[in-house]
Amino acid sequence: MEINGQTVNDTVEYAQLGLSPELMRAIEKKGYVQATPVQAGAIPYFMEWKDVIAKAPTGTGKTFAFGIPMVEHIDPENGEVQALVLAPTRELAIQIQDELRDLCAFKEGVRVVCLYGGQPIDKQITQLKKAPQIVVATPGRLMDHMKRRTVRLDKVQTVVLDEADRMLDMGFVRDVTHILDKMPKRRNLGMFSATISREVLDISWVYQRDPVEITVPADQENRPDIAQYRLDVERNEKADTMARLLDMGDYERVIAFCNTKNMTDRLAGLLGMRGISCQAIHGDIQQSAREKTLKKFRDGQIRVLVATDVAARGLDIDDVDAVFNYDVPDENEYYIHRIGRTGRAKRHGVAFSLVSSVTESIRLDEIKKITGSDIRTVRFNERGDLVATVEQ
Repeated sequence: MEINGQTVNDTVEYAQLGLSPELMRAIEKKGYVQATPVQAGAIPYFMEWKDVIAKAPTGTGKTFAFGIPMVEHIDPENGEVQALVLAPTRELAIQIQDELRDLCAFKEGVRVVCLYGGQPIDKQITQLKKAPQIVVATPGRLMDHMKRRTVRLDKVQTVVLDEADRMLDMGFVRDVTHILDKMPKRRNLGMFSATISREVLDISWVYQRDPVEITVPADQENRPDIAQYRLDVERNEKADTMARLLDMGDYERVIAFCNTKNMTDRLAGLLGMRGISCQAIHGDIQQSAREKTLKKFRDGQIRVLVATDVAARGLDIDDVDAVFNYDVPDENEYYIHRIGRTGRAKRHGVAFSLVSSVTESIRLDEIKKITGSDIRTVRFNERGDLVATVEQ
């Protein structure tokens, strides 16, 4: 890890960070002892109200990196909104809310509310009347509440932009800057991102003051442990091949990615016909239905979640056994985000890419070259075992 360009390799335990007994109880309840590098780097500076810009790989604990000091700073006696987290997607916003509530478990009087599109706004207005101190929101829905004057941000002290690169890339630049301009009492701004884009740097230059720059490289310690495989199969054999691999690996929780909404529905049906519990999520499915599907998946009631890249943005599910690229992704970045759903929290993960056309083969070769991914080509031998294919 680097802090302002200086390499720091110290391992840090939460007990060394000077946290309150309430926060330590919440962290111990989660079973955590050692802080991840991004947490060890960001928490002390956040506690001192410093601006932070942090670049760290997906799945390295960014939510606790800003959540712990955020909860520590909240005054439970004050019913004003004191902290705001902006997230690019509903799913990520909900996940952040859940993690912050876990941190608030023993800090009485601290309330967290989540505001996002796709849920009745009246329900959110009712929650806002309960005087939450922390608001987690997507930019569009927060703007709706600001226009209705159902939320006030003038007393906000801490602001965090989570997955800032995606949020700005999705076209929320104007909304984000408008929201930031409405918080005159802001004391610090944190920007957390897997990549630092030009837009992220522009926001930092305008709204941050001498930010502490934290970079956690995807080195061997932080790089997910993911075995990546390629199988060349006929198009009409993809579903059978996936079912076969599921049985061989005895995977309990799997995400399969398709490039189109239509294909996600079709694959869910094909796997269902083969007796595999499976549901699809994509942009045309109502948000309430998507949330129910995600809850079932997290609770282990669904074995396979089939998703498009857009629907999967912001999903923070950290115990996926395997990822399947049923369709080879159209973008190199999508491949990294897809396989990053497995192999988190130092677990071993597996990613399979099913290739059935010349176009998909060329795309995967390009992904392998540009991302530097170690994708091994395998096949089934006569006994039905997976064996490596010798490349010519």
